[in-house]
Amino acid sequence: MLQPYIPILIQFVIVAALGGIIIGASAFVGRKPRTREKLSPYECGSLPVGDSRGRFSISFYLVGMLFILFDVEAVFLYPWAVVYKELKWLGFIEMFVYILILLAGFLYVWKKGALDWTR
Repeated sequence: MLQPYIPILIQFVIVAALGGIIIGASAFVGRKPRTREKLSPYECGSLPVGDSRGRFSISFYLVGMLFILFDVEAVFLYPWAVVYKELKWLGFIEMFVYILILLAGFLYVWKKGALDWTR
């Protein structure tokens, strides 16, 4: 009964072993001495000015999360486009409603000023 799952188990074992080997090899090969230059925040040659742990505006994180949200929702359009002809009008209406909901969310975010960088 469990025989169809044996290839999946073998793949998990191989992936775990390969991951362990790669992490072990990078720890072994990648050991470098900790120098003052290596511990500095920037290795571009210019001296760092100020604190490297400065605060970012919350708008930075908000715009990033909104980008990910709308980007992931846009990815759902690709499978729909592949099977568009098979879905006929019902698929078109469902995707139209989906896009309207997505547009309503985008307009709400825009109206609230979450995409405004100058605030």
